Amino acid sequence: MASHESAKKSIRKTQRQRNVNISRINRIRTFVKKVETLIADGKTDGLQEAFSKAQSELMRGVTKGVLHKGNASRKISRMAWKIKRLSAED
Repeated sequence: MASHESAKKSIRKTQRQRNVNISRINRIRTFVKKVETLIADGKTDGLQEAFSKAQSELMRGVTKGVLHKGNASRKISRMAWKIKRLSAED
């Protein structure tokens, strides 16, 4: 356990930031899951809007430092590919 005041403060700061990052990641997962659910159900109405919001949240996660840029880009690319394939089937 930390014994210096600065070490104790550092632990408190780290815990607060960890909680913020966890909530950011959960928010991203929620938006991505909405898109995945619409794709799985084959629904195209509202899909483009949901994808746009998910893409925005993913890139926001990159700027906030909770996701790597390549990771977010890969997720966006795969979602876009699935949406394009779903649109082609209709």
